[in-house]
Amino acid sequence: MLVATAFVLMMTVPALALFYGGMSRSKSVLNMMMMSFIAAAIVGILYVAVGWSMGFGGKGTFFANPFELFWLDGVTTDNYIYVMFQMTFAIITAALISGAVADRLKFSAWVVFLPLWALIVYFPMAHMVFSCTDDSLICGRIGAQDYAGGTAVHINAGVAALVLVLLLGKRIGWPREQMRPHNLTLTMLGAGMLWLGWYGFNVGSIVFGTSFDEDPEAFLSQFYSETGRTFANTTLATMAAILGWLLIERLLHGKATSLGAASGIVAGLVAITPAAGAVDISGAVAIGLVAGAVCAWAVGLKYKLGYDDSLDVVGVHLVGGIVGTVLIGVFSTAEGAGGVNGLLYGGGFSSLGAQTLGVLVAVLYSGILTTVIALAIKYTMGLRLDEEDEVNGIDLVAHGESAYDLHSGTSGGSSSVLAASTAPVATTTKTEGASA
Repeated sequence: MLVATAFVLMMTVPALALFYGGMSRSKSVLNMMMMSFIAAAIVGILYVAVGWSMGFGGKGTFFANPFELFWLDGVTTDNYIYVMFQMTFAIITAALISGAVADRLKFSAWVVFLPLWALIVYFPMAHMVFSCTDDSLICGRIGAQDYAGGTAVHINAGVAALVLVLLLGKRIGWPREQMRPHNLTLTMLGAGMLWLGWYGFNVGSIVFGTSFDEDPEAFLSQFYSETGRTFANTTLATMAAILGWLLIERLLHGKATSLGAASGIVAGLVAITPAAGAVDISGAVAIGLVAGAVCAWAVGLKYKLGYDDSLDVVGVHLVGGIVGTVLIGVFSTAEGAGGVNGLLYGGGFSSLGAQTLGVLVAVLYSGILTTVIALAIKYTMGLRLDEEDEVNGIDLVAHGESAYDLHSGTSGGSSSVLAASTAPVATTTKTEGASA
């Protein structure tokens, strides 16, 4: 669990920061990475304060008592590792949203949004999905399976991203101007680190039916069989998704790209997250192929429908999360963690119905409450950068820094960029608009 927890934290810092940073334009890469780092700081501390209690502090349809285990009061230190593990899930879920709003969301608005969204949306959703008490809405009452966060993490973040995108509006010049990733090497590196970290995400999510002290043989039997299943499924689904994405990309655009491969990795990992313990290896490959292909098609919808999802959070996390969660109802086996046969294994439509209903609840809950939070911020402090600041670049405006200090005669760092910020802005802006 120590290793799994460290791996999941690595998924946000630095893996997601690198993945998103490389996909951003050069004038906003530092801000994009900072959004992940500040999410870790704010959401992590808030989770220890009330998040663990709201998620796992007792029964409740939507959330448990926030004050039952406030600031881990009553939680013994031998359980701290489980608190830290769940904390890393909260962190990356919030951080995932940032990719949709690149270039134009005020950093101050992001800092205010994070604790409100975690408190009102994520912590309750984690209870509904992960606590699995009899009265928790998605897992208990509906009976939907979600091994490691298809609903609570990916659908939740994807819906929130879509809400923010719609309220923020399009980036200046989009889609008329091509806004290409500025450094695909960073993105590929981040994707590889995300794949590695995801083993902590999925394999670390095992829930034991008994303790080692009570029944060592049963404990070890579940440990070896379930971790083997989730590790293999996570690996094979990701491989299949790469192939599915590149195939669709080749058919639609004539080329198989490195960005497509990196995106296929994430799409496969997203889709297998809820299904990792429920399906066999054939089901994992099928889910990966479908997710890779569908997400490769879905990322193009923003051009047809006119919403500016900057780094394809909606197309990958929302769509991939829905695909993986719903297909549990088709490919799950009774030998899996949930003990339920899906449609292809004689289980009928009951599991498919439960999975679909779980998705709908997650979409509605996240969509409605994220809208309320975002509107409150929009009409008080404002969500979006001024037009001039957006053109000049949020790295300089919000942080007083530049990722690439290419001006001769300076020593680099924040102070040199600030000192030279007046003259270089126009030059940088012209370059960005033309090629970055």
